[in-house]
Amino acid sequence: MSSERKQQFGVYLARLRKRAGRSQRQLAGDLCGLSGTQSVTRNEVSRWERGERLPEAWLPFLAGALGASLADVEQAVAYARGDATATLPGPAATLAELLPPGDPLAPLTGRSGRRIGTTAVDSLAGRVHGLRLADDVLSGGDLAEPAVRELRAAVRLHREARYDDATGRGLLVQIGELAQITGWVLSDAGRHEDAQRAYELGISAARQSGDLALVGNLAGSLAYQHSNTGREREGLDLARAALEEAGPDAPSKTRALFFDRVAWAHTRAGEAQPAIRALGEAHEALSDVDDHAAPAWAYWISREELEVMDARVYTEIRRPLRAVPLLTSVLARYDTTHAREVALYRSWLAVALTDANEPEQAVTEARNIIEASGDMTSGRVAERARVVLRHLQGFEYVPEVGALLDDHGHLLLA
Repeated sequence: MSSERKQQFGVYLARLRKRAGRSQRQLAGDLCGLSGTQSVTRNEVSRWERGERLPEAWLPFLAGALGASLADVEQAVAYARGDATATLPGPAATLAELLPPGDPLAPLTGRSGRRIGTTAVDSLAGRVHGLRLADDVLSGGDLAEPAVRELRAAVRLHREARYDDATGRGLLVQIGELAQITGWVLSDAGRHEDAQRAYELGISAARQSGDLALVGNLAGSLAYQHSNTGREREGLDLARAALEEAGPDAPSKTRALFFDRVAWAHTRAGEAQPAIRALGEAHEALSDVDDHAAPAWAYWISREELEVMDARVYTEIRRPLRAVPLLTSVLARYDTTHAREVALYRSWLAVALTDANEPEQAVTEARNIIEASGDMTSGRVAERARVVLRHLQGFEYVPEVGALLDDHGHLLLA
């Protein structure tokens, strides 16, 4: 059974629950009431939504509690089991199924669609940036469907509408930017194959438009996914290629981002010194004064975000005395509405505290992460929670750690 399919089912179930306006605890209570038993807990619902278990015996009760079609819920479980003929109900199908076959960017012969100009491009740019801002406060599973829907509509507009060359180039740029944020949210939702398809579509659009910095952003985003999903050498090669593709004249903010991704790729490949050098180059790039305005997609790059990457690298290479102060400082200043990022950064702090022989403090952070992750449809947060628990297993003789593992050790079974 594909773990990615199980995670996608979990996202689907979480979406149904949220649309029904129920918390995990409330859904557990509903199921107990409908079935006449007391055997469903909030933790069990959390396991389903993390893709760790399938609610095989509970499907009729789930459909009733969530106001969903039993046939749809059964089809979703069949998909999670690996049934080759099953798909997730609704628009949550794979990106490949939602885009045209062949080259999805190829304009149709004899296009008869409406004529568009810069107003249509500007409108699309506004929606793309709106998705970026939504990603600051929502998880990937919440945004995957609207992002894919926007990408499909943008590709259709490019293929069917009539426009001049300048408008066509603007459309390609926005398709590239939309593909990047779509890939990012799909990756966060655990849909890595779909995310790769989105990134590759975006790279093609960005290259056709001639926007090299955008090519670098898309390639670097895919490199980041590779580095985090067991394809470390591919991630490193692609991160370097992204930096080279963007070129030395790219805006300083974007070069800082690309160096940061190179640093992370080296870290995941087990190359500490090159990683530290790349961190330094990222800070130098951000300090450069240039005449190039940073693109809209680079709005979030700041000294604070570079410090987070510094701390993550130091945590990975087991230098907790460098990592803990950085993360503590950043978290004290970080916007708490960005719940997913706060949870992810706390996970690095928990690991660094464990390496610094402070398991009791690490437990406090771990509980915060696990509690916050309950209502998040983020595969990255769920995986980081498991990483923290694995690091703490060596301290199970510490009472606080033992209690944490008793409460949440089931998460390690995923």
